[in-house]
Amino acid sequence: MILLLALAFSISAKDTPDDGGGSITVNVYNIPEGTARIELSRLEKGDTLFKEAGLISIFKGECEDVSVIDGVEYLYRGKAIAKDTFYIAEIKGFVTSSPQWFNKSRTTVLIFLILFGSVVLTYIQLAKKNPEGLFIRKLPALDAIDEAVGRSTEMGKPVLFVPGLEAITDAGTLASLTILEKVGKKVAEYGSRVIHPNFDPIVMTTAQETLKTAFAEAGRPDAFNKDDVFYLTYEQFGFAAGVDGIMLRERPGAIFLQGYFYAESLILAETGYSIGAIQIAGTNATTQLPFFVAACDYVLLGEEMFAASAYISREPRLLGSIKGSDLAKVVLLFMIGAGVIFGTIAGIAKQGGNPAYMQIFNKMLEFLARGAK
Repeated sequence: MILLLALAFSISAKDTPDDGGGSITVNVYNIPEGTARIELSRLEKGDTLFKEAGLISIFKGECEDVSVIDGVEYLYRGKAIAKDTFYIAEIKGFVTSSPQWFNKSRTTVLIFLILFGSVVLTYIQLAKKNPEGLFIRKLPALDAIDEAVGRSTEMGKPVLFVPGLEAITDAGTLASLTILEKVGKKVAEYGSRVIHPNFDPIVMTTAQETLKTAFAEAGRPDAFNKDDVFYLTYEQFGFAAGVDGIMLRERPGAIFLQGYFYAESLILAETGYSIGAIQIAGTNATTQLPFFVAACDYVLLGEEMFAASAYISREPRLLGSIKGSDLAKVVLLFMIGAGVIFGTIAGIAKQGGNPAYMQIFNKMLEFLARGAK
């Protein structure tokens, strides 16, 4: 085997930019013809032997060594191996890795976050001055709470509230607690009873405190029965079977299915439908929404659950967040649409273009320009 110290073949190494440290990027240049593979080795300062550090892609001409330690100096050597020859190149000095405070490739994300935060804070200030001035469209499912609880009370039947099958950290579960507070106040005002089976013990404890507060705010703290909020089971279909059994035994007049649900959603909703109860469902599980829409009287669709707290309380911080996020979504949709349109036009133009299509596009631009003036 012949050893050649090629002047053309060279290697460079640098700290990987815009990362959290622990990585050095190695590049090779002028890869000799016939090279089968390029082996990378490194020497830690203070050592005497080079150690294998991986392979460098012949096609990309670079690799990242992610097994380094920040602050330690390394010397790199590359070996390009051909059929009967190999070439060696070595960097001129030691290189070290370190973490960067800011990833420059995410600058646009930072700008968007600043703009989004500014919009939200502006809407929060507007809501503090005039909470009724910020419009949130009517949510029929929330407006129907009074009707559902009132009908259940007139029939002498309890209200059943099912919070879903997720932990307290789930956004849907937190949103369901806001709705539970409103339901609890109405139940207390009408002198009815609310049954609240739980899948998670922590959610059960939180629900007990939520209903206790709701009954106290309604002026009837003694009417709250802690035993009506209970833990059922942590097994998915065992929970569904237990709730179905409660429906068939207690025959509630109103059923609230609020939270994150899985395959048991239709089982619960169909059982509630079979006993003739008014059902108000809401979930952020998009795959389960069709089942609730088919079997329930009212449904909170996806993000309507998260808007429920602002709709119910008219609290300035919640209102500002809802309005600010809605505006951000509109801007993002506009940007995505504009990107698709101009990307398509650029692709057509690059391929030679379609004269008739380009004429239509030019007329559209002229019309938009006149409208802007």
